[in-house]
Order: sequence, then C-alpha cells, then structure tokens
Amino acid sequence: MLAHGMARAAGGQFLLRIEDIDQSRSRPAWEKQIYDDLHWLGLDWPLPVMRQSERLQRYSEAVAHLTEMGLTYPCRCNRADIEAAAGAPQEGVPQFGPDGRIYPGTCRHRAMSEARPEDAIRLDMRKATEAVELSSFYETGEAHAAEHPLDRDDLIETVGDIILVRRNMGGSYHLSVVVDDGDQGITHVVRGEDLFEATRIHVLLQTLLGLPVPVFHHHRLIRDAGGKRLAKRDDARSIARYREEGASPADIRAMVGLPEN
Repeated sequence: MLAHGMARAAGGQFLLRIEDIDQSRSRPAWEKQIYDDLHWLGLDWPLPVMRQSERLQRYSEAVAHLTEMGLTYPCRCNRADIEAAAGAPQEGVPQFGPDGRIYPGTCRHRAMSEARPEDAIRLDMRKATEAVELSSFYETGEAHAAEHPLDRDDLIETVGDIILVRRNMGGSYHLSVVVDDGDQGITHVVRGEDLFEATRIHVLLQTLLGLPVPVFHHHRLIRDAGGKRLAKRDDARSIARYREEGASPADIRAMVGLPEN
C-alpha cells in the first residue's frame, strides 16, 4: 500500500512481480490470493505481470557477463559444509551478513570450467569490488535517510561471496531482482527495512552489470502485539483472514499506520 501510494503521488506506476524462481514454494492458489488481496486493498498495476520463472535465460545472461569478467566460481558446499568450515566464531568477526552465513571461501579456487549442474554459482566479492568503481545509493526511508557509499572492505568482510545461482533454481533473489529492476526501468524500490543491508549487494550488482541504481525506501516492519515481525513462516495472520473477520481496507491501512486515501 505504501509503494502504491508513493508511485501514484509521483505520477509513476506501481508494478507487481511474481518472484517464483523457487518452484517448491510456489502454488497457483497462493498466487491467486496475491491478486485477490491486493485488488481488495484497492491496488492496481499494468499487465502483463512479470514472472521470474519465465526469465531464467536473462539471469543466465547476467551470470555469463559476470563470468566473462572473471568474477564467478562454482560452489559445491551445502549448509553443513559451510557451518563446519566456519569453525569457532572469532570475537569481533561477523559471522552472518545479508546473504546468510558469510561464506568462508572453500570453493573459491575452483574455475567455472569445473562447474557441475548441481553446483551453485558465487560472486568473488574481493575481485568484484576491484573490477569497478564503487558507487553509492540514496535512501529515503526514515530510519536510514542519507546517501550511502559502498565500501570495499565492508562488502568483503560483512557480506562475502554471495550466491548468484542457487542449485536447481537458475538464479537467486539478489541477482534476479537486480536484473528485473533494470529491465522494468524501476526508479524507486520500496520494501521492508529487513532488506536494507542487502541493498549493498544490489547496488554492487547493478554497477557490475551496467544497470541504473534506483532510489531506495525501506519502511518499518509490521509487527504483532508482542513486537514480533509478521512472517509467513510463523503462520502470521493474512490479509484474507482479516477480510473474513469483517475488516475493511481502511482498517488495514489504520492498523499498519498509513493515512486514509
């Protein structure tokens, strides 16, 4: 609702995208509920809707470009391997970043010519930050409003070698949203503040791929009465549940702290 309102106020368009590269977590019924819920809230968008599962070739092209730059390598490690390789945490050394546990570099020596179908593909962060002049991004969200320059040491130490292609998926969240934003001409990204730290990854990929950097707006998260963020994995109450219990779109706006239309 916030993104829709900001787009309208700026004379722009609100775009809906179906991010379904992880087919194990995608169902037609869940997608239909997205459309039903958002229409009920009064949101609309241009058609056709972009669907990531139909864009795997575009993600492959982006990875090929990064590979030609010498910035990628295949990774055969699973989560248990990474946990074991990380060893005992050292005091003051970050263990987790916006892409999860910071990868210890076990497969960094492998060449792309050794890649197997079951491998993931990672970005060599040290090489990537040396390949381009690092830029910055502008944030308009209340908690982080400022210009944020990328820092090479920060990216290496607190982000690490991110996954560009996950096993059996043809892409990753970070790669796919960057390519999609570029192809859709996105000028402003509006999303929850839990993704603020990931913005460094996206801006770096945009720079490496020669894509424009949009303006970012990270809003506060919706939380329950106990202060816990609402999340699907916790079976949080859905928009449909509120609707079934008699709530109106105006009630939802008030609940999340947005002004009336």
